[in-house]
Amino acid sequence: MSESVKMPALGESVTEGTVSSWLKAVGDTVEVDEPLLEVATDKVDTEVPSPAAGVILEILVPEDETVEVGTVLAIIGDPAQADSAPTEPAPAEQPASTEQPAQDSAPAAPEPTPAPSAEASGTQVAMPALGESVTEGTVSSWLKAVGDTVEVDEPLLEVATDKVDTEVPSPAAGVILEILVPEDETVEVGTVLAIIGDPAQADSAPTEPAPAEQPAPAAQDAQDAQDSAPATPEPAAAPAAALAPEPAAAPSAGASTAYVTPIVRKLARDRGVDLSTVTGTGVGGRIRKQDVEAAAEAARKAAEAARAAAAPAPETPAAGPSVPAAPAGAAAKPAVDTELRGKTEKMSRLRQVISERMVDSLQTSAQLTTVVEVDVTRVAALRARAKDAFLAANGTKLTFLPFFVQAATEALKAHPKVNASIDGKQVTYHDVEHVGIAVDTPRGLLVPVVKNAGDLNIPGLAKRINDLAARTRDNKVNPDELSGSTFTITNTGSGGALFDTPIINQPEVAILGLGAITRQPRIIKDADGAEVIAIRSVCYLALSYDHRLVDGADAARYLATVKKRLEDADFAGELGL
Repeated sequence: MSESVKMPALGESVTEGTVSSWLKAVGDTVEVDEPLLEVATDKVDTEVPSPAAGVILEILVPEDETVEVGTVLAIIGDPAQADSAPTEPAPAEQPASTEQPAQDSAPAAPEPTPAPSAEASGTQVAMPALGESVTEGTVSSWLKAVGDTVEVDEPLLEVATDKVDTEVPSPAAGVILEILVPEDETVEVGTVLAIIGDPAQADSAPTEPAPAEQPAPAAQDAQDAQDSAPATPEPAAAPAAALAPEPAAAPSAGASTAYVTPIVRKLARDRGVDLSTVTGTGVGGRIRKQDVEAAAEAARKAAEAARAAAAPAPETPAAGPSVPAAPAGAAAKPAVDTELRGKTEKMSRLRQVISERMVDSLQTSAQLTTVVEVDVTRVAALRARAKDAFLAANGTKLTFLPFFVQAATEALKAHPKVNASIDGKQVTYHDVEHVGIAVDTPRGLLVPVVKNAGDLNIPGLAKRINDLAARTRDNKVNPDELSGSTFTITNTGSGGALFDTPIINQPEVAILGLGAITRQPRIIKDADGAEVIAIRSVCYLALSYDHRLVDGADAARYLATVKKRLEDADFAGELGL
């Protein structure tokens, strides 16, 4: 009996999908729920699992081809049928067979998420609605496994959307009976991810996210050998032992035989990692990409340590002055990110979203940048005097950023053109100041929003900014806190940049870039009105704006208002000085 693999419906509004990559070839043996191929839509990239166990008889849609939802992608059948099956993608015609009626009765699309079993009745953990406009989420990582005991509000898993990565807490106390959605799978909001129940039920609960039956040992050995072979001839990767100081020990009889996806197997081959020596951290001991990367990095460090140990040590004089590590004036070597150097990988979902939005912003609006220099010597002196008392009184640090945010926000009230948004041919001049603050995180650039920033004083802004920035970096920010801004500020000066030309956060019409504060000689007037040269704290403010609405004169007037507020530095009353 044969089974059709069809293009699944990956979202309510999705009508078609593209075959990104086939993970299996014609003639390969597959198990239920084993990944067959990767498909992409305008919303998500995901793997399509096998709806049945058997052999791939036909692949009907080649890579990079886009087809409608429900189109038959491949045929899976009995191994006896494999000899007569074509080996190349063919037109999507149904094979003539006496089993055609049974094939027609197959479901329209494979369901990647199994239904909760009858034995695992308990509290359901569902994919949460992470924001008003978010309809789906991806399971990034399971923090607990089947059989683990959890408490109420204890983190269970991490999920990701196009706006935020966050942890999902347990809705109940008990034992995890089932995990229904594996890592890296994208599902709609409301989909049941796991079942939590009474500890007495744990013994009968399945231990894997998918209900695939384990093949016989001989079949498993054959499958492992087949999966480990490359689909096309390629140079053999260096074994892990070649990177280590000593030959790796042979794996014991109890080595993990947990299922490894083809993507992970290929990564292991590329990085020279022996999977039999890797301990998986995924559900049920599954080896994940992160495990392979960690093993490769450990092997690299071990090889470096071995080379360093083999190198002759420099002679050290018995007495006298210490020998310098390098000749005077020798240039320091730049730091190298060894994790990324020489690596090719797919963009993360967040990186793809950032990429799309940046390009879309430049294509949507006519952007240019105006820059002014600001003397912040008085602000610097004020902050230096107040920062210790401010920390004691408010429980948060006083940085320069709240001063800039307040000056910029007050100026928005005086120049409403800069605090606007464009929708087609309509312009909305906002009556509130929701200021987005660009935050650099390990995952990419995120913009949490200080709502009603125009109603806050310096202490209020400092608390809100520091709290939002910390929670954004720690993946604790609420998705609703990442939307709704009317104006954005980016502090590129924190990295030492004098100024840049930031890209507008659509549909806003302006973004303010803060440059580094540096000590520079400048000509000023002394108390007698005479011009003198003095050392001042100065920085550049760069305003990128949408020339469809904001003219250069508007931008200049706005920046002049911000400049005057900062140079006057009349903030002492708010700081209690």
